Amino acid sequence: MHTAIYAVQMAATLYILVAGVRGRRGRHLGLAFALVTVESMVFFGNGRRCPLTVLAQKYGDPRGYVGDTWFSERCTRHNFAAFASLLALGTGLIVIRHLRGSLR
Repeated sequence: MHTAIYAVQMAATLYILVAGVRGRRGRHLGLAFALVTVESMVFFGNGRRCPLTVLAQKYGDPRGYVGDTWFSERCTRHNFAAFASLLALGTGLIVIRHLRGSLR
């Protein structure tokens, strides 16, 4: 379940970035923003911790590490900063293109 959520959020973030670079818009872009918004609300509403951390701790991992994303903990520790940066860049490009009237 965690891997599926992770993959959807990664895809939505990358879709927003690509849409910003290419100047595209449409209902898929709206869906991507909706998914990222809901995930962000859950993440920040849970004190900037993955809500599945509590489940991982409950079922035996003392650190609450949810390690099923195919990446090492060393790599996933930086997910928030990496994806927030990509999201900010994509959103910024979309806003700039919108203001210039160059979104297709």
